[in-house]
Amino acid sequence: MANSIFLAKLIGPVALVAAVSLFLNAAAYRAMAQEFLRSPALIYLSGLLTMTVGVAIVLTHNVWVANWPVLITVFGWLAAIGGAARIAFPEKVRTIGETMLGKPWALNIGGAIWLAIGAIFCFFGYVR
Repeated sequence: MANSIFLAKLIGPVALVAAVSLFLNAAAYRAMAQEFLRSPALIYLSGLLTMTVGVAIVLTHNVWVANWPVLITVFGWLAAIGGAARIAFPEKVRTIGETMLGKPWALNIGGAIWLAIGAIFCFFGYVR
């Protein structure tokens, strides 16, 4: 459980800051996302970093229980798979990203997801 709390304390604030920043600077984040998608090197590099973080979480926290720590495991697996997809299929990632950025609500949905992840992990890491 100590490992779960540590990871919740690590991931939670990062996710919260990302979400709040996205909501406060939506135009800047949309511009950054468009620039990011124009660079295959950045897509590849983000894939390496995201997959590394995901695999590290899975290696240290592959916990499948009917309780909140499973959320960290799922987060780790999603990061590992998402990173692998960026490495293996950068053009498909670009196409999906551009399609999502074409929707006016896409950044709000992304921000809401990060806000929920951050709030849940901060709650279990710091409050409970």
